[in-house]
Amino acid sequence: MSATDRIILNVLRGRLDVTDEGVEGAIGRITPSFWGVAGNPVSHSITPKLFEIVGERLGFSDVSSFSIQAGNVTEFLRKTDQMEGDLWISCTSPLKHSLFDSLGFEEDSFIGAVNQVMRVDGTWSGTNTDGAGFIGACRHIDIDPRDQVLRIRGGGSTARSIAHAWACEGGQIIPVEGRRTLAGGPWDSAVLESGDAVIGVDLDAPPAGGSSVPLDAELQVSVSYGKGSGAGDFAVIMNAAQHLEAWGAFFAPGISSDIPSLSEVLRLLA
Repeated sequence: MSATDRIILNVLRGRLDVTDEGVEGAIGRITPSFWGVAGNPVSHSITPKLFEIVGERLGFSDVSSFSIQAGNVTEFLRKTDQMEGDLWISCTSPLKHSLFDSLGFEEDSFIGAVNQVMRVDGTWSGTNTDGAGFIGACRHIDIDPRDQVLRIRGGGSTARSIAHAWACEGGQIIPVEGRRTLAGGPWDSAVLESGDAVIGVDLDAPPAGGSSVPLDAELQVSVSYGKGSGAGDFAVIMNAAQHLEAWGAFFAPGISSDIPSLSEVLRLLA
């Protein structure tokens, strides 16, 4: 098996500060056989570690973590077909659009992409938590979207998800053209042509910690992180926030009240 074909597995054994409440909360849940990340590149991804942190906190055990490097949906499906049992997967570029199209998802069609997918009893489902993760990360650094302006470069699925979430929270948006222009959507009424932005983000920055184009904003953040990034970096905070949103709204909504806080997860990640 070549390096690009390898599925990296790590079986979760034992617990990390699991409370009795966490164990009780996990009872009756469908426990997946595997959880992890898929896309290209993924060697830098903290997602398998996030699954382990949250899973151990909630009392899940004997789940194998994995990283699947897949450059297209055909490769992704070929590799996941080799894995028996239920799967919980966070997807990154370039799979977000192709999985949405190939698996026939319709939720949030104006975003046109998924970043979380789940296979249960052979059936796939998916959702997108990028926007909620961005909002959670902004609030973690004391920026509330309401009546605040976001300057956003790019028009891909992450940009659309963030624009939608920001507008829903009462914020306004100044789009900046990048490789793609932010298309029209439910956020149209929040779009401004100019103004002072409290925060800016370049969503066309290359993955794995690639450099951003400077934007005119009080604070510019990046959602792209690499192997050297730490728990205090905005991109890592957002990744953890959207992961927690996935647990509460998608993977295990029945025990959402027991899911650890973002601050706790970042502390354990550090």
